[in-house]
Amino acid sequence: MSRKLFVSIHLYLAAFFAPVVIVMAVSGGLYLMDYKGEVTRTHIGHVAGEKLDANSKTLRVDVLNILATLNVDARVESVRVRGENFYTRPSSGRNYTLRQSDTGVNVEEVNPNLQAAMMELHKGHGPAIYKLYEKLFAIALVLIMLSGLYLGWMSPLYKRKMLLLSGAGIVVFVLTILV
Repeated sequence: MSRKLFVSIHLYLAAFFAPVVIVMAVSGGLYLMDYKGEVTRTHIGHVAGEKLDANSKTLRVDVLNILATLNVDARVESVRVRGENFYTRPSSGRNYTLRQSDTGVNVEEVNPNLQAAMMELHKGHGPAIYKLYEKLFAIALVLIMLSGLYLGWMSPLYKRKMLLLSGAGIVVFVLTILV
């Protein structure tokens, strides 16, 4: 493959995926600086006599039926179960938490602010199409890095600098995970 092809691959992938790189860096950085965002929770009702079964093959439909009982028209792609709590996905926008109680199911609406929504996307809790986009991004990011390293390796002007910086990056990475 020619140098021109590698430059094109590197440039086009980097340009196309630049928005998601920036979103991931900003949301992850803010999260690590202890700004995790805020979530507004609103109790919207109790459905008496209902019981959700975490092992049900129709769990998503069961959750939609309970929400419909409360006149909630929700987009639910999947349901995450933790103990007696059922969380609708995607959770990067308005979503719902259903809590099993002795008398039925309590339902609350959950609305994340921008940072909390970005963290949900960051964690892979977005819509299915976004999760596919993130998978493509992961592959593209590897290709962007490898093509950049290859271009640096093949350039007499940058080869030594690239090797020193890559080596330093490896050392810093290893040291930070061992501390």
